[in-house]
Amino acid sequence: MTTNFTHFNNEGNAIMVDVNDKDITDRIAIAKGSIKVNEDVFYAIKNNTAKKGDVLAVARIAGIMAAKKTSDIIPLCHPLFITKATVDFELDETNFLINAIVQTKVSGKTGVEMEALHAVSVALLTIYDMCKALDRSMEILNIHLVHKEGGKSGIYDRKA
Repeated sequence: MTTNFTHFNNEGNAIMVDVNDKDITDRIAIAKGSIKVNEDVFYAIKNNTAKKGDVLAVARIAGIMAAKKTSDIIPLCHPLFITKATVDFELDETNFLINAIVQTKVSGKTGVEMEALHAVSVALLTIYDMCKALDRSMEILNIHLVHKEGGKSGIYDRKA
């Protein structure tokens, strides 16, 4: 049985892709996502008055930790020696959204898109966890890859 899926062998069994013959290149990924909160949560986060502490500082650390541990969570994902992971937040006061933006970098044989996406997810989940006593109806939205570069496939920029 021959397959075009790279994460399966000819017998249909899951495998980790062999990247041994790929070139080492500098790789960057940027991912983004949002959490919609109610007005009370938004201002508790913005004014740093949430009872559990500085929500965005904790979410930032959680996101960075998630980027470093992606291969422990995502099956068949290669462990990477990440050289940079940043987690930034934008507060959209009009829509009561908190946007998480993650950038990851590595010099390696495979990209860091999964690390960026995982970091966004965990950062947003951390905001939910720290604020759930105030609002259990928070909604995590639109987690997506914005940009990637490096490797054989070159540059990807998400179209609006």
